[in-house]
Amino acid sequence: MLRCRRLPRLLLLIAAVASISAAGACAADDVPEVPVAADGSVDPVLVDGRRVYIDRCANCHGNDGGGGRGTKLSDGLMIRRYPGIDEQVQVIADGVRAMPAFDEVLDIAQIVAVARYTREVL
Repeated sequence: MLRCRRLPRLLLLIAAVASISAAGACAADDVPEVPVAADGSVDPVLVDGRRVYIDRCANCHGNDGGGGRGTKLSDGLMIRRYPGIDEQVQVIADGVRAMPAFDEVLDIAQIVAVARYTREVL
């Protein structure tokens, strides 16, 4: 009798875990793709930047850069505030206000890649 009562709870737990996993997998679908060049190629740095953005940034800045807990990135304000990419790279590396520093979790190539992705794609 005890086993019969646990089975529905176990099935509910399994369904919840599967739903959360599926939602996480689908979340990256909302992140803008890297545009394809006229010759059919894609910039590998921007592809890496998109991956870093999905893994490290989208949770706060929104899948499309529309903001949330973090600053909106898709309206051009960040480019106006930090006209040189080096300035934005420094912000990502060092963090600012509530945004954590990423210099110890990302290498410089990844930081540059995500900065380019937010400037050129979002």
